[in-house]
Amino acid sequence: MKILVTGGAGFIGGNLAEAFAREGHDVTVLDNLDPYYDTGIKEQNIEICEDAAAATDGSYEFVDGDVRDDDLTADLVGNADVIYHQAAQAGVRTSVDNPRKPNSINVDGTLNVLDAARDSETERVVLASSSSVYGKPEYLPYDEEHPTTPVSPYGVSKLAGEQYARVYSEVYGLPTVSLRYFTVYGPRMRPNMAISNFVSRCLNGEPPVIYGDGAQTRDFTYIDDVVDVNEQLLHDDAADGEIMNVGSTDNIDIQTLAEVVRDELAPELELEYTEAREADAEHTHADISKANALLGYEPTRDIREGVREFIDWYEANREWYEPLVRQS
Repeated sequence: MKILVTGGAGFIGGNLAEAFAREGHDVTVLDNLDPYYDTGIKEQNIEICEDAAAATDGSYEFVDGDVRDDDLTADLVGNADVIYHQAAQAGVRTSVDNPRKPNSINVDGTLNVLDAARDSETERVVLASSSSVYGKPEYLPYDEEHPTTPVSPYGVSKLAGEQYARVYSEVYGLPTVSLRYFTVYGPRMRPNMAISNFVSRCLNGEPPVIYGDGAQTRDFTYIDDVVDVNEQLLHDDAADGEIMNVGSTDNIDIQTLAEVVRDELAPELELEYTEAREADAEHTHADISKANALLGYEPTRDIREGVREFIDWYEANREWYEPLVRQS
């Protein structure tokens, strides 16, 4: 199939593009290489995808461009069978400092993709959404009926994008699926994530630093589980028109997460604490029963298993990855 992955040089998009390339599909990636995090990772993703495609009968093309370019987006969408729309300005704290940028990319860019798709023969648009749409929990775990009251401009922009996707499905008959990801982690993840920072500090004999008191909880989702559910949507129409959680069902508080990493690498270190960061959610926890019912989605790793795998990958790739973590 012909697959377009917007934001396909980033963490999730890069892993999706690699998986599709390895399966022999014709993959096009649109990414503007925004330096929100060091493009060293994005360059690695592009090289990995090129190598994956070279080993199959499929193809891989990287296009340096922006989803806000409506002509370019329309041209690429019109040549694809399925769109995986991962392009976004990520970062809760970044959005607090500059709310207009995530609105421009995450809302206007999404509308460009959706408009182009409804004017073409697109079979499906799969949209990356976020648990940030929920905001403060009225109950946990979050199910899809939970009120959506985001507490950051980033969360607002992701909510707007998924609601536009829903409307385009209902009004125009465009098959769309929005996946609310819960803190995705794993190899080649953004270097400014808590897990990568904890690992880096412990490997260098420095104590993990926790923002706040460490009682905040997260539902961490391993990248392979995210790739699996997206791969299923390439052919499965059971979730068309739907919005659903993609999480792990198993959450952990940040202090315990730091302890898991510390105990694995440097048990002699003490934890350190600093001021909490603005607009960070206190708790996230996914109810994945809808994704399970529609797609049979089941996470394959709990956080402890996933952290051990990430540590192994980190140590094998420390030479190029650690400098990115240290400067983030």
